[in-house]
Amino acid sequence: MQKYRRIKRKKNIGKKIFTIFIVLIALILVVSLLRLYLRTDVEKINEDIKVERTSQTVQNVVNQDTTIEDIIEEVNHSVVGISKIKEIGSSIFAEDGIEKLGLGTGIIASSNGYIITNKHVSGDKYSSCYVTLENGNTYDAKVVWADATLDLSIVKINLGGLKAVKLGDSTSVKAGQTVYAIGNPIGYEFERTVTSGIISAKSRTLKFTENGEEVLMTDLIQTDATINPGNSGGPLININGEVIGINSLKIDTAEGIGFAVPINVVKPIIEKYSTTGNFEEPSIGVSGYDKNIIDYIDKTLKLDSGVYIEQVSLNSPAANCGLVKGDIILKIDDKLIYTMNDIKEYIYTKNPGDIIKIEYRRGNETNTVNLTLGKR
Repeated sequence: MQKYRRIKRKKNIGKKIFTIFIVLIALILVVSLLRLYLRTDVEKINEDIKVERTSQTVQNVVNQDTTIEDIIEEVNHSVVGISKIKEIGSSIFAEDGIEKLGLGTGIIASSNGYIITNKHVSGDKYSSCYVTLENGNTYDAKVVWADATLDLSIVKINLGGLKAVKLGDSTSVKAGQTVYAIGNPIGYEFERTVTSGIISAKSRTLKFTENGEEVLMTDLIQTDATINPGNSGGPLININGEVIGINSLKIDTAEGIGFAVPINVVKPIIEKYSTTGNFEEPSIGVSGYDKNIIDYIDKTLKLDSGVYIEQVSLNSPAANCGLVKGDIILKIDDKLIYTMNDIKEYIYTKNPGDIIKIEYRRGNETNTVNLTLGKR
């Protein structure tokens, strides 16, 4: 009996050892499979990282190979000369040559011949001028759009396959960023002169007298890049070669203070002309002042944002929907309004007959009204 118990105890011990052995084998297999799985995932992650880094390195090499000299050379293909007379004579150094020439600059904004310049360079809408391309060929041009308050115009030549510039985003400019101005200072002897500088400030307001009339220009980009007579209408570009402004004027009594009109206000117009060949300018029928101008008009008025309505045109869309002098336009649809340029930039994306919603303040009350855009 005692011998039987001893044998039975030995059998139980054997079963336990066998069970433990099987469990250990199973654990080893599980750990091995888990390590293999994790190793595969890590290798895949490393491979992805390696590919991503390789792509980034290639991109960096491309960026490093494209120098600012290459970028400016590319933009120069789209810079043109604009004059009001066709025969420019033998030299602009002749007596009163520059006055007779009336030379300025423009930029090709679409491949089918639409060119942006200053209104004071091209003249009024429906007037004529002459455009000289990089290759020296000169073409008759017609002014299809002009706005004296912006000092911008668009001229058209009957030619296709042109090299157009890249239009950037003027709302993203910051003080201190590097910029380059390109233009035709003095005359064709110095065509496509490049000057460099920085953005000195944005949203500048300038008040001056021209031809006996008081002029207010708003929302200007200030730069210390040299701008000379003849640079007017030329591009102000960022380091990527994108046009962020159209050079317009400088202060003669100080060095390094020039101004460009933000490009965003004219972008929707160029888009419509280049795609449809037509642009019907929508209007709400008001003129007004933003917070940067209001001090020139009435020092008792204070604005944090919005546009103060100074005048409502008779029988205009604004008059028909009840807007009056003294109202402050705060929003159009969902767009916050800070300047008259903001209003123009937004409504230029619309068409006459479109309905917009205007949020305005009158006294201490804020109201909204639906307005049907008219045609200027």
